[in-house]
Amino acid sequence: MITYQRNKDLPEEQLAALFLSVNWFSGQFPHKLKAAFANSSRVLTAWSGDKLVGLIRGLDDGVWQATIDCLLVHADYQRQGIASALLNMLMAEYRHFLYINVVTDDKKNTSFYLQHGFDVMAEGTPLQIVGNSWQ
Repeated sequence: MITYQRNKDLPEEQLAALFLSVNWFSGQFPHKLKAAFANSSRVLTAWSGDKLVGLIRGLDDGVWQATIDCLLVHADYQRQGIASALLNMLMAEYRHFLYINVVTDDKKNTSFYLQHGFDVMAEGTPLQIVGNSWQ
């Protein structure tokens, strides 16, 4: 049985295991992951017993704009509706916001968001600087 929680204080080893299960590079930095989630606006998690099997993170200004980030489900628990449940729970919290954005790290995940009511922006392009390349 999967249970869902609002939880920003996540164990480093659980975060690393979750991120590495889906081959996300950031799983190599559990200390940074722990700090990032502790400082996030909203974090919803999925648990199978005491094992972290999914999470979603929202970054927002409290009223106007939110960005959905880091929606992931452990490789052994995918295709069970966990990602949809997490997304729907976070979307309910953001129902009064004017804009909710998501930038997928992998284009293959775009269809998931389209199925949940998101649209590809007609204009605009996501931009990124990686690491300390701006210094």
